[in-house]
Amino acid sequence: MSRPNPVHVIGGGLAGCEAAFQLATHGVPVVLHEMRPVRRTAAHQTGALAELVCSNSFRSDDSDTSAIGLLHEEMRRLGSLIMRAADRNQVPAGGALAVDRDGFSAAVTEAIETHPLIAIDRTEVAGLPPQNWDSVIVATGPLTSPALADAIRKVTGERSLAFFDAIAPIVHRDSIDMSAAWFQSRYDKTGPGGSGADYINCPLDRLQYDRFIEALLAADKVSFHEWETSTPYFDGCLPIEVMAERGRETLRHGPMKPFGLTNPHAPGRKPYAVVQLRQDNKLGTLFNMVGFQTKLKHGEQVRLFRTIPGLERAEFARLGGLHRNTYLNSPALLDGRLRLRTLPALRFAGQITGCEGYVESAAIGLLAGRFAAAERVGLDLAAPPPTTAHGALLAHITGGHIETIDAGPRSFQPMNINFGLFPPLAQAPTRAPSGEKLRGSAKTLAKKRALTARALSDLAQWAGGTVTAAA
Repeated sequence: MSRPNPVHVIGGGLAGCEAAFQLATHGVPVVLHEMRPVRRTAAHQTGALAELVCSNSFRSDDSDTSAIGLLHEEMRRLGSLIMRAADRNQVPAGGALAVDRDGFSAAVTEAIETHPLIAIDRTEVAGLPPQNWDSVIVATGPLTSPALADAIRKVTGERSLAFFDAIAPIVHRDSIDMSAAWFQSRYDKTGPGGSGADYINCPLDRLQYDRFIEALLAADKVSFHEWETSTPYFDGCLPIEVMAERGRETLRHGPMKPFGLTNPHAPGRKPYAVVQLRQDNKLGTLFNMVGFQTKLKHGEQVRLFRTIPGLERAEFARLGGLHRNTYLNSPALLDGRLRLRTLPALRFAGQITGCEGYVESAAIGLLAGRFAAAERVGLDLAAPPPTTAHGALLAHITGGHIETIDAGPRSFQPMNINFGLFPPLAQAPTRAPSGEKLRGSAKTLAKKRALTARALSDLAQWAGGTVTAAA
């Protein structure tokens, strides 16, 4: 039997690498096109594949009551390269799955470079792919090169939508004053590789918090280009200064919330606000400021963040930054197999489709790779049921609600996986196994467990009952 023609995957991020790996795993040759390091982007630092440019966290790994944890588990059962690399390079992070970013990227790069069915082309695809590329997956992410983005815009006949994504600073661990800060996970929660004391916590009293907010609001920010001024933010990754502009208490109920934390240096006195730092590498030498994405100028960041107790002498391995993210009007442009309706040879995957988050992007890459592999050998792979995390995310991207605003095009925004995307249960649980009637949080947790159990059962049926964990 002759080998099928290769599928071309454009983009060596998480989605592109996952798509390429799925294709190769299913016996289809792949050419993976990644322009780095020949052509740099505004956020990447290296030429490695699957480089993490923002947080090192894949968020909650709880597959029983968390939608993102369920997506983790589904991907593991579907043989995901991204989850395999994440699991092998995890660092302590309470109930979250966080990774050593360099080790993670190296693991993905090695798997792609050594696979006999994957070839890597380190040149830019500066425009629409050649017509003889009869199957292409575009997984160029939020930092799609201007030439390719312009070509996509022309062929779709629509304006691509965009939003800003801000990067959180990273601090050297040995520059943090632990006589003021302390280790503790919120509510002492443990997780994969964690101990219940995985975050460094820096407390602020009310006066310190008020002064921090005043300085934050007055600080110099990165100026926008004229063409960027109307670009909306994604609410799941707002810069801290934008949150502060929405109200002085917003940060204290967001990334600086003090709940579930007890300062051992001040027994009996609750902090008014807390800045948390999460381990960023396996050595434990770097910690990132959780939720502190920012577009402040670098000098302002150093000045402001050193007013936080415990960070007075902080040394920064990386300061925060800002880049523009671009994504498609996917419900109008893509079909249920992620193909461009007007040009079916083109598929899209990852953040450019309008999903948000590392894992979500990789999951859509996984589906795009499997759809393309099936198509290449003459099969039509059904979409996963919408009761699964993969299916719910796909349904949002390709068939999300279309809203009309002032008779103009509908508004389509990036979305993390969440239980609100899942079809409701035929009958939500009302009683515990003991027969006791469920109320409040117990009822909510029981509903989430029922949703995840249904999802994993339906996933197994979709995959033919042969789903196994990644090796």
